[in-house]
Amino acid sequence: MFNISGVISIVLFYLLILGVGIWAARKKQAGNDSEEEVMLAGRSIGLFVGIFTMTATWVGGGYINGTAEAIYTQGLVWCQAPFGYALSLVFGGIFFANEMRRQGYVTMLDPLQDTFGSRMGGLLFLPALCGEVFWAAGILAALGATLSVIIDMDHRTSVIFSSCIAVFYTLFGGLYSVAYTDVIQLFCIFIGLWMCVPFAWMNEHVQPLSAKEDWIGSIDPDMYGYYVDYGLLLVFGGIPWQVYFQRVLSSKSAGRAQILSYVAAFGCIIMAIPPVLIGAIARNTAWNETAYKGPYPLTTEETSMILPMVLQYLTPDFVS
Repeated sequence: MFNISGVISIVLFYLLILGVGIWAARKKQAGNDSEEEVMLAGRSIGLFVGIFTMTATWVGGGYINGTAEAIYTQGLVWCQAPFGYALSLVFGGIFFANEMRRQGYVTMLDPLQDTFGSRMGGLLFLPALCGEVFWAAGILAALGATLSVIIDMDHRTSVIFSSCIAVFYTLFGGLYSVAYTDVIQLFCIFIGLWMCVPFAWMNEHVQPLSAKEDWIGSIDPDMYGYYVDYGLLLVFGGIPWQVYFQRVLSSKSAGRAQILSYVAAFGCIIMAIPPVLIGAIARNTAWNETAYKGPYPLTTEETSMILPMVLQYLTPDFVS
């Protein structure tokens, strides 16, 4: 059934994001379309906004939905992303942030191009581009899945509409708009999910977490190597991302660039707590007793939408 109140809330949210994005664009120097001004906000991002936009480098729809899905399907011990990405920010701050910002680079690839030449720089651009495109696709897919469950909005429509909104305000203000909308979005994610947790936890169809501890999960001995390999991928694969270094290079000083990395690592852990709880709640839910009418046990398609399903079926409409 089409959720009118949900549509109204989503429209208001998009108007808020669009308004903040356009307002933030006023901070951009008029007539200055240089690389530093557009891509790095004139290297003037302050500590407060910088912390939020650095945290938002990882904490998006894919991170939130994926964390809940990992808890539901494999258990807490297999939910490595929050700790892996947090460590990647710490290591990035220790080994790269200070020097990259001090040298005044514009992109992550600049030092590699200076060392190996423009051809190698162009070649290395390709995997960096693919990574960013696929990561953006994951975020938009998570958003589309959420809206399709909560307000019965067509998946493709929600993805296209959301992309157009983001592109529109970015064209006006560059990183200024992106950074300030990150602040709003993180506040909405954190407050919104914490509003939902107690309602879902106390739902009559949810068993107490202490009554069923399989949500913690386990690691079979023959999976130790895979577990370590996947963890290392998250830690060290989380460093060479342009979106991370864009925040590093936009900070006012090299010292602040390091601080942003360390505080954002802590932010990644904090922001993972609500989806971890939601995933555990979903695992302890008798879904066949709720208003959910899909296949049970849940298929792979349903488990990828486990967080929006909890919001839709285990919380009141005004909360979800």
